[in-house]
Amino acid sequence: MISDFNDPELDGKYLGTITKDFIKVSDLLKEAAYQIISRKFSKYPIFPISKEEQPIGNLFLGRTEKDLDWNYYITYLDEFVQRKLIAEGALEDFQKSYKDPDEFCCLFVIDQAFTSFVYVPYPND
Repeated sequence: MISDFNDPELDGKYLGTITKDFIKVSDLLKEAAYQIISRKFSKYPIFPISKEEQPIGNLFLGRTEKDLDWNYYITYLDEFVQRKLIAEGALEDFQKSYKDPDEFCCLFVIDQAFTSFVYVPYPND
């Protein structure tokens, strides 16, 4: 399910829990991404996920409310630039590598041993 475009460090430890959660929340994430784009907030919605509280974005789906392994936050590219998580010089590279938001969900996985962007394809209807 998780595409081969992702970081090779994304091992089974992450694949299993991310995939298990994603199946439960993919429709909600896809609709939220659509709303961000259609309301012209950004062309680049990003969903940071973490098991602990973290400061990037706003909490969208909490672990306990949906019986998930991960907390899902919602934000977009501008916050990553403002927080200097993406350098201005790397902005164009990020935009070029950003996958079609109608087909892929951009997750930003935050864990103790791993922090990376991950593109997960939405399930086909």
